[in-house]
Amino acid sequence: MNDYNKTIATTADAKTAYAALTTGYQHWWTKPDRPLQKVGDRAKFTFPPGISFWTFEAMKLELNKHIELRCVVAMHVHEGKAKEIETEWLDTRVIWSIEEKNGVTNITLHHIGLTPDLLCFDICTAGWDFFFTESLKAYLDTGTGTPHKAA
Repeated sequence: MNDYNKTIATTADAKTAYAALTTGYQHWWTKPDRPLQKVGDRAKFTFPPGISFWTFEAMKLELNKHIELRCVVAMHVHEGKAKEIETEWLDTRVIWSIEEKNGVTNITLHHIGLTPDLLCFDICTAGWDFFFTESLKAYLDTGTGTPHKAA
């Protein structure tokens, strides 16, 4: 499988992890225009200065266990890259799996469609590596993440 796939472990409980992945993105990734609270909800995630954005639709929400989002609108503007990069995330799926056991919560991010053949692969894997493995983990462990903010 060539899709992006990583797991982090945290001492935060599954309920806290689920909240961070549905209504708390602004604490560790970027601020969406609305929370994802029920299947069918759509949220637009804009990255300062407001040129690049992705809109995700909640496809599956299993309380404290599973979140599946599908990218329904993509506009990834990246200077110096071919125009095709703009819509590469379209129809990709971001799946978060949460499993709490013995005081440890494992969260796996599987970004189906984020593969090495995409122009954005290196940029996007570096982004997920930072925001997921560092910022989300820090937010869950300490209450303080490092979300994307305007320069």
